Amino acid sequence: MTNNKIYRLIRSWLKRNIEGIYCQDEEEATEKLLSLIPKDSSVGLSGSLTLNELGIVKLLESRGNLVFNQNRSGIGQKESFNLRRQGVSADYYLASPNAISEKGEMVFFSAYGNRIAGIAYAKNVIIVCGINKITSNLQEAIKRAREYVTPLNCRRLNWNTPCLKDGICRDEICLFPEYKRMCCQILIVEAEAISGRLKVLLIDESLGF
Repeated sequence: MTNNKIYRLIRSWLKRNIEGIYCQDEEEATEKLLSLIPKDSSVGLSGSLTLNELGIVKLLESRGNLVFNQNRSGIGQKESFNLRRQGVSADYYLASPNAISEKGEMVFFSAYGNRIAGIAYAKNVIIVCGINKITSNLQEAIKRAREYVTPLNCRRLNWNTPCLKDGICRDEICLFPEYKRMCCQILIVEAEAISGRLKVLLIDESLGF
């Protein structure tokens, strides 16, 4: 993506009371994340392949941050859900969008709702995004989230959905009890009312789905 498009997007976020921060690669993004989050702060997070690729959870834990990691190995579903709830109330919440529009709208799909709760209402939110998630408009962003990202996540997590085998979204039949639907809730972030609460690290690389 050209620098002009990136800077237009960051300027658009500024008008929406969202701080956009350009990072040229994963290393710079990781360093920026660690600089933004104090060592004595607690951290919640949503499930995110982008965050996994950055390895940020291990880095935060290794320096002493309390991380409410619902994907920690060896825990059961009950503890995982408790960690999700605790994460929403943490000092910082980390997530990655399914898609963003060139105008700056961000789209998040969720199965359980902790992701939406954290992004919408946590004290401090940092969104991490690769340029591969940028789409031309909001409609294309929603389409990307539903028809491209979710089928890939269903395959990755082996969810029993109609799109599991062939990757084709069949929203009209993806219902309980026949299927374990992943697209249960949608959050569209258009702007932010509280100055300084929401930051986006835009990484000039392809990360996640």
